[in-house]
Amino acid sequence: MNKLIKKPHLIFLLAIPIIMIIGFLCGDTVLSINIHDTYYVIAYFHLTILISLLFGVIGLGYWIMQKGNRRLSKWLSWTHVGLTFGGAFAVLILSQLYRGDIMEYEFNNNLNLTITLLLFIIILGQIIFPINIIHGLLKRGKQNQ
Repeated sequence: MNKLIKKPHLIFLLAIPIIMIIGFLCGDTVLSINIHDTYYVIAYFHLTILISLLFGVIGLGYWIMQKGNRRLSKWLSWTHVGLTFGGAFAVLILSQLYRGDIMEYEFNNNLNLTITLLLFIIILGQIIFPINIIHGLLKRGKQNQ
């Protein structure tokens, strides 16, 4: 586990094939988002490509920082990885609790609010990545011990 925190790029780069396989297996399913009178429809495959590109950029950034002998904050790395993957798993689990046949109960409204807040926290958590990179660039390189 300590190796994964020292090399967070491994987590993101290893997640890319898994995400692409999930997107490929979803086939023609789509994510439809209703905001007032407008529906936004996104194919899961396109969503997985977007997430894979994002993870590729993040993994590349962490890898470049490691190869450049820059020291990243462990706390920021833990927080970024935890919010990204922990939040995604929480959203996945909560989305399985959604009751499509019962739309009139308050349960679905509270579940929608919780999932929306989790997604917002995950998106805001991505701000930690550039902060960590800037922190690593401003700090001196690793000390020879």
